[in-house]
Amino acid sequence: MNTTINGPVKKIAGISLPILALMWVSIAWGSTWIASKIGIRQVPALQLCAMRQIIAGLIWISFFVIRKHSFPDKQQWKIILLLALFNFTLSNALSTWGIHYISAGLGAILAAIFPLWIVIIYFLKRQKIALLAVLGMLMGFAGVCIIFYDHLKDFMVPGFSFGILISVIATITWAIGSVYTQKEVDNFNPYFGLGLQMLISGIFLYPVAKITGQTIPLAAINGDSWLALCYLILVGSIATFAAYVYTLKHLPIAVASVYAYINPVVAVLLGIYIFKERITMGILAGGAVILAGVYLVNYATKNNKE
Repeated sequence: MNTTINGPVKKIAGISLPILALMWVSIAWGSTWIASKIGIRQVPALQLCAMRQIIAGLIWISFFVIRKHSFPDKQQWKIILLLALFNFTLSNALSTWGIHYISAGLGAILAAIFPLWIVIIYFLKRQKIALLAVLGMLMGFAGVCIIFYDHLKDFMVPGFSFGILISVIATITWAIGSVYTQKEVDNFNPYFGLGLQMLISGIFLYPVAKITGQTIPLAAINGDSWLALCYLILVGSIATFAAYVYTLKHLPIAVASVYAYINPVVAVLLGIYIFKERITMGILAGGAVILAGVYLVNYATKNNKE
């Protein structure tokens, strides 16, 4: 019988649903980097994120309200507010803002280092860390250094270093959110909570975008940006986030984070095809080292728990 960390699961064509969900996350989130890049060509990043999160959040919440699902209690609201901060207000907004200054492919590669921060979080919590995981973490940071070296001249371009900085910060907050989600996932409905997190974050982000001058009139948004926003909402914020929460609920976090080294491949290939993004040997080499390091981290963490 096929089982996960939460017991038996169904299969489709011989593949368990958690693995199918992980496969979807691995491919779909790679494509959302491109949709975000298309959207922010015209719409400021913070406004795009706020619109995406408000609309997606309302869709999620409407579904549960229609089904007369009870709202969270006081303790659950605390969890939801923290996750709204880490997963959406910071991680999603900063990573989207980051690719305004750097390529979508590079943004996706940098995002792949988030499992390395998970290792550091476990270390700070004084949990035992396998030597192989430490090696993988060092490889990951070495890969980032290779990419930075290849882009030294780009640091003279206004905004490039800022884009790198906020993209890396986004990976740290995403790692914190992922660890906290898995820890608290049984204490509240993670899917209803997801909609509440999105709505809360979007309501917070829109005034911030307005105050900082990062908005344009809705009537001025062109068709391509609206299509990109619809894709981000339906595919990125609804279908894929639901699949991601499902994987966190049914698979060890070391396995669930496998998507991190598939997303960049999808994003890089689509970036080359759609935007003609320049992919240098440094990006390829650094990306390969990062993904190899992430693989070692996941492999070591998985074996350490078996």
